[in-house]
Amino acid sequence: MSGNRATAVRHAVVVGGGLAGLTAALSMADAGVRVTLLEGRPRLGGLAFSFRRGDLTVDNGQHVYLRCCTAYRWFLDRVGGAHLAPLQDRLDVPVLDAATSRLGRLRRAALPVPLHLAASLARYPHLSLRERASVGRAALALKGLDPADPALDDQDFASWLARHGQSPRAVEALWDLVGVATLNATAADASLALAAMVFRTGLLSEPGASDIGWARVPLGELHDTLARTALDTAGVRVATRTRVTAVTRRGDGGWSVEVPGETIEADAVVLAVPQRETHALLPEGALEAPDRLLALDDAPILNVHVVYDRKVLRRPFFAALGSPVQWVFDRTEASGLRGGGQYLALSQSAAQDEIDAPVAELRARYLPELERLLPAARTAGVRDFFVTRERTATFAPAPGTGRLRPGAATRAPGLLLAGAWTATGWPATMEGAVRSGLAAASAALGTAPAVRTPEPRAVR
Repeated sequence: MSGNRATAVRHAVVVGGGLAGLTAALSMADAGVRVTLLEGRPRLGGLAFSFRRGDLTVDNGQHVYLRCCTAYRWFLDRVGGAHLAPLQDRLDVPVLDAATSRLGRLRRAALPVPLHLAASLARYPHLSLRERASVGRAALALKGLDPADPALDDQDFASWLARHGQSPRAVEALWDLVGVATLNATAADASLALAAMVFRTGLLSEPGASDIGWARVPLGELHDTLARTALDTAGVRVATRTRVTAVTRRGDGGWSVEVPGETIEADAVVLAVPQRETHALLPEGALEAPDRLLALDDAPILNVHVVYDRKVLRRPFFAALGSPVQWVFDRTEASGLRGGGQYLALSQSAAQDEIDAPVAELRARYLPELERLLPAARTAGVRDFFVTRERTATFAPAPGTGRLRPGAATRAPGLLLAGAWTATGWPATMEGAVRSGLAAASAALGTAPAVRTPEPRAVR
């Protein structure tokens, strides 16, 4: 595309109001383009949203980000919400073994990579001395891989770990502890390329890269309320409850976007919807192999919500070993819970075996597990128990996935793709979604990325 493409795009339509679409719309509006954002749901935010349940404001699932997620941090700044989703001063993850009740911690020191995690790993009680040493050697080997190497995408992470001396316990207590939460897949089901990207960027790039941030308010306040205000201020026309039925190329090279009762004409269109919906809207010839989108499988996430009548957890979150429970977060304050109780949210990734289980079955499984992990829960009353299910939460990061993910540009000039499922180099995270929106906006405008996303500077 030519360098004056920005002046050629006077009006752009963004289809989809998730993080990818929000980012694309804001980026193009900031460049002076008139933008229309169309969203079929009554709200913005995509799969990172909130809803009301009685007096509670509930997130559909727990979402976190890391200091290395520079694009998502830009998004938070852009909508004025960075102070509502602060980062830890330093990585600190409590890890509780249900079998032994021993508490370990993964935390970093103010030292260069890889020494920043060495002291924590040396004291990590969930691995033997030999396993800890082996983990260190594997981490150094992982740091030497190039996630962009196509050969890595054809391998699974578990096989690589086995070749590098990782025991089943080491995989459970460290590699899958991190990998399942970030990739939404166990090591056996994950592409080595994506796993290498996660661990190299998050744990082995800069000392502060892995510091964790999460919203202290409902996600809807960030991704809907504040985002809508930012869009309005930027002059973006937002239409919710508006489903696009067709996208067609006009004879003059422009685009027509059909919605019930209206045809919207534009110079550029960004499809920022899930891959199957994108496939249904793609004009013929827009992608060389459009059916690859249908081969990109989905992976579910199950979220279990428990409201107790008293406080049972005295830390903001923890991860569990030796239990069906994966990660537990205290959402009491963010949800607006009153009356002295506590609201815990359990985030269960790679939940293929449980995503359709009845609520009664999940209650019978998870309440005893919480009592096993949290002694105070044994005498607490349960005010409420419910689940939220995201059957298509992410794309499945299986080996071979890389060749199925298209870039932002298509073969049709002016038609762009965005979404965490596109070729961002990241797994399906909020960071990947925002990066895809930035890439789509840049491709539409024919410019370098409007927002630079450098590797994080060292944080001590």
